[in-house]
Amino acid sequence: MTDDQMTEAAERDIERVADATPETAPEGVTTTDALEDERAEGEGSDDPSGDETFPREYVEKLRKENADARVKAKRADDLAARLHTALVAATGRLADPSDLPFDDAHLEDEDALNAAVDALLARKPHLASRRPVGSIGQGATAPADSVSLAGILRQNAR
Repeated sequence: MTDDQMTEAAERDIERVADATPETAPEGVTTTDALEDERAEGEGSDDPSGDETFPREYVEKLRKENADARVKAKRADDLAARLHTALVAATGRLADPSDLPFDDAHLEDEDALNAAVDALLARKPHLASRRPVGSIGQGATAPADSVSLAGILRQNAR
């Protein structure tokens, strides 16, 4: 079939469907008349002035209560995230406590928190805290013996 033949066949199908009435339409095709009838039937059933409405004051009160509850929930989530970060920092095992993703289970179970830190460090050892231990040549040290030039010359003379 050539492009011209396909175009002609498509135009015939379009004309046949456009001219169709609900009775003559091919099976599975919905005409615009049928759609308009369905819309008209649906419009009568949704009466906005029905008995199912609530007083404006009551609705405003419910909305305010819900808004307050959302604010409290947001604050609780923020505080839980801060507590989680503080608990991870208290372990001292991570350089940045925010590297461990938040999980509610870590707040309630110390073993779960330690297991999560262990698993994270096993996967990403570069996230571990790097605290130097022992003498690294910095900070306060014990005073050294006094240096005398005569002592250095005597030692080099031998």
